[in-house]
Amino acid sequence: MAGVEPHRPLLLLAAALLAALLALGLSLQLGRRGIPRVTHHALFFAVCAVVGVAAFLSLRAGARGWALLPALGLLLLMPRTRPGRANHWGLALACAAAFGLGAWGAW
Repeated sequence: MAGVEPHRPLLLLAAALLAALLALGLSLQLGRRGIPRVTHHALFFAVCAVVGVAAFLSLRAGARGWALLPALGLLLLMPRTRPGRANHWGLALACAAAFGLGAWGAW
């Protein structure tokens, strides 16, 4: 991938992981029990790690990586909410919106 800034593929990976995380969380919220909750948690940690690395690499590349920091901050607040409550899915949607804006800014 010559000529591609190193943070851009990670932004795409983070977007895909976040979409999967939201879909999995919604399926758990709606009562689908065939998927272990630990899978949702592992995906959450992967999203946090990839967003953090993408922010770092975009800062290093001279892009606006700081735009991803609100999304990362909101992601790190997620464990303080209770699953199944409105504040959990509300914060999840806020994370998705903050990531979308941050990825657009860091692109």
